Amino acid sequence: MKNKYYFFLQRFLRDVTRPLGFEIADDLHGKELKEYYFLFYEDKIVNQKGGTKSFELDEKGIPRNPTYIDVKDQDYVYFPITIGQYGLAVFHSFLRTQADIDKRRFMTIADWFYNNAQVDEKSGTRWLTAVPLPQYKNKGPWQSAFAQSRGLSVLLRAYQLTGEKKYAKCAEQALLPFTISIADGGVTAFTEWGPFYEEYTSSVPTLVLNGMVFALCGLYDFVRVFPENARAHKIFNEGIITLENILPQYDLGFWSRYNLCRADWHPEIDPATITYHRLHIRQLEMLYHLTKKLIFQTYADKFKEQDIWLNRIRMYKMKYRSLKKIGRL
Repeated sequence: MKNKYYFFLQRFLRDVTRPLGFEIADDLHGKELKEYYFLFYEDKIVNQKGGTKSFELDEKGIPRNPTYIDVKDQDYVYFPITIGQYGLAVFHSFLRTQADIDKRRFMTIADWFYNNAQVDEKSGTRWLTAVPLPQYKNKGPWQSAFAQSRGLSVLLRAYQLTGEKKYAKCAEQALLPFTISIADGGVTAFTEWGPFYEEYTSSVPTLVLNGMVFALCGLYDFVRVFPENARAHKIFNEGIITLENILPQYDLGFWSRYNLCRADWHPEIDPATITYHRLHIRQLEMLYHLTKKLIFQTYADKFKEQDIWLNRIRMYKMKYRSLKKIGRL
């Protein structure tokens, strides 16, 4: 039986002992996709999706996540976001070792994305997560821009590694959901700030900051591999403009917001945990190196200055109230 208070304590202890975050890769622009934008190592990646322990591997080597603390009828789920992150970590292992076993392990993940893609003429290729999202009132299964991004990053590396065009075609089909509203089966909330690529889809925009940035990473992978693709350029560039416009909304003055969900059933303010606050810093530093847009470095520096104990305590008081409202405590 899942104990919410024990879960919260574990998350808190992991939060306060975790360092600033993933290192940023050296090559962010090359046409050949090597390291991902952040360096994922197999011995360092952990579950950040609501479980009380790291994912487990099934008999084929595919990760399965513990379900969210507020999901009662499932214990483990295939979570495309985690599967993709694990695949990228394995790819980093292959880059270091050049071993056939690591190449095969990576291709197992790539084939999972290829074989589990749900293809529709209207909504393109999507990877759905078959678990409810109680905190966002979505009974599932649900589509995600973050999952799309992971699929893009893995499939494009598989394409370059093998030369098999089926992986590139599948990746190209995965661009279409970024052009479609969530109500119509896509992954984009069309907001006052511009198109926002949603990690968690709902009847109202949820606007999770880290998920938007990760979505842009997969899109930029496609731009790098296929620079002539006008759709990929358009989706990526519009997403960057949206992020420039909306970024000030995530500054609480002492800490960063996790999301910007304005639903009446959601907390008015849901602050980032320490882990996600530090992830925001790293992501914004990476985006500055990627785009040279000063706003990203400005907010990275601002959020870094806010990361002091007094503000952490203030954040956790606010986080406790927000978790109570959505039923996680």
